[in-house]
Amino acid sequence: MTKHRKPEPVQVVKQRRDGVLRAMVEGVPYIRFLGIEFERRGDELTGVMPFSEQLIGNPILPALHGGATAAFLEVTAIITLSWGLIWEDMENGALDLDNLDRDHLPRLPKTIDFTVDYLRTGLPRDAYARARINRSGRRYASVHVEAWQDNRARIFAQATGHFLMPQRRG
Repeated sequence: MTKHRKPEPVQVVKQRRDGVLRAMVEGVPYIRFLGIEFERRGDELTGVMPFSEQLIGNPILPALHGGATAAFLEVTAIITLSWGLIWEDMENGALDLDNLDRDHLPRLPKTIDFTVDYLRTGLPRDAYARARINRSGRRYASVHVEAWQDNRARIFAQATGHFLMPQRRG
């Protein structure tokens, strides 16, 4: 007879997931510099880049800087890939939640190439992005990312990236 584990209380699960995501994001100074945050719904992440004057590239329009937009898309892709890598260890308890720092979290994927399409002007307001993993193997991943502002159907930038996946530790 197999013994079934009692499900964890929902608050415990949410706190663990939020804590792991926070540790991943806070471990990258550039993410903090840009002010990028992530909203989590189950295993789905939405990147949020709150508007800041420092993100303006053309003050006459004004428009978001293309480099800030590209960085936002790339960060969203990398964090989404990492979230997928860490999910199983986080859910089955293999991740040491008391040591959530750079040395105990998986290394981040490394960008091989990243192509951005600027479809319209990024306005001086909050931006949102979601990544879709097209392929993720042991060594390589392909990701597509879309960013929008006020209307999810009006994408202002999109990107496709290829990433070298980190070797699993241990």
